[in-house]
Parts: sequence; C-alpha cells; structure tokens
Amino acid sequence: MKDSLKIINLSKIYHDKNGETLAINNLNFNVKEKEIVAIVGPSGCGKSTLLGILAGLLPKSSGEILFNGRKKIGLMLQTDSLYPWLTILDNALIGLELSHEKNKKNIEKVLNLLKKYGLDEFAYKYPDSLSGGMRQRVALIRTLAMNPDILLLDEPYSALDYQTRLALSNDLYKIIKEEGKTAIMITHDIAEAISISNRVIVLTKRPSTIKNIYEIKLDNKSIPTENRKDSKFNYYYDLIWRDIDVNL
Repeated sequence: MKDSLKIINLSKIYHDKNGETLAINNLNFNVKEKEIVAIVGPSGCGKSTLLGILAGLLPKSSGEILFNGRKKIGLMLQTDSLYPWLTILDNALIGLELSHEKNKKNIEKVLNLLKKYGLDEFAYKYPDSLSGGMRQRVALIRTLAMNPDILLLDEPYSALDYQTRLALSNDLYKIIKEEGKTAIMITHDIAEAISISNRVIVLTKRPSTIKNIYEIKLDNKSIPTENRKDSKFNYYYDLIWRDIDVNL
C-alpha cells in the first residue's frame, strides 16, 4: 500500500521574549493510504501542535511533509462547533459554502451522507434537537463533505460521556472505512487508540520525539468495541502505558 503522507525530520520551535522552546524534535513517520494512525503521549507533548502543522494552521520550523498526489486535509476538532442558528443541513454545508463549492451535486452528496448515517430526519432541524453524539456525527459529515484525502481528528469525542464515546468510536471507524479515508487521530485514551487504529505512534514528553510505533495486530480485527475484547488488546495496552508512564 502506498504512502499517503510522509513526515521527515519535522521540528517545531516556539519563540517568545524569554527565548526558544523546542516543542517537536525531528519526527519521522509515514501514513499509508486508507490507514488509521493514532498518536498518543504525555499531556503537553505536542500532539495538537503536530496536528496543527499537518493541517496548515501552524508553520513548521524545519523538516518536510510529503503528500502523495492531492493534499486536501479535513480537520475535526474536540468540539462540534455547530452554529445554533443554522439547520443541520446548513451546518453540514458550511465548509462547502465558505470554499465556494456549494452546488447541487455537493448538496445532494451531503443529503446522502446524512441519510447514510442516520441523520436525514434531522436535516431541517437545529443543533439543540440533537444529542452530543449526534452533533459530533454532523461535525464529521461536515468534514467529509469537503472530500478530504486525509482526516485529522483532534480528540473528537473527548467532551462526551464514556458510553457515547464507545458508540461513536464504532461510528467513526465505520465511516472512515466506508468512505475510504486516511486518518490521523490524536488522543489521550490508550484504549481508544488501540481499538480504532492500524498503528499507534507513542510520543515522548516535550521536546517530542517518537518513543515507539506499534502495529496493532489483533486476532479478530473488528469494530472498536469488539476490538477491546480481543486477547491481544491488554498486551498492547500495557506496552503503550509503560512507554507513556516512563515519560511522565
């Protein structure tokens, strides 16, 4: 399988009146097409900084980010950020409207996505009609509407309760696979990372480098809630927990 993204010697330095702070130091990794990669590490290690650089929101200090072909990025944040005065359909179309790509074909595509993922009956209702989990599903559809090549997920379900997070992890996994997307997700939740991804990248504390990269080879790869029951799940959990604990 071809690489969708390759990161070579990536570093980030922040400058302020007190001098320099090295946040990310010489990161090297690749992401294959249609792969889900989770990135974990101690709090403050630079996970969000890395995602910001990949999304083009922050400049890198050095290194290369190489994309295979197109490099359209879709970013999904921790909060759904739905506009309360817009209908669900209009919220899902907002990215297309801002990029001047809102047309009959794309509106039909978004309506089909809402139907496919169980939200079509809410298309002309407002966000206060939806549960937190449904709102996050709308946020994901809004991101998919832009037809990104790579999805960047910044702890998309961290604000939700545990049961809702589990259910939506299944939704997220199914949607990414059904839509054939490549995804990079950062998370504090080791169990979430193992259950949803093909590989888990463990970062050290700041300045962030790569401690380990684990290819997740479960006996019966399935949806995330089922993967948590796999006989090898605890094996990977213990390895990753030890890596992070050493760096705390």
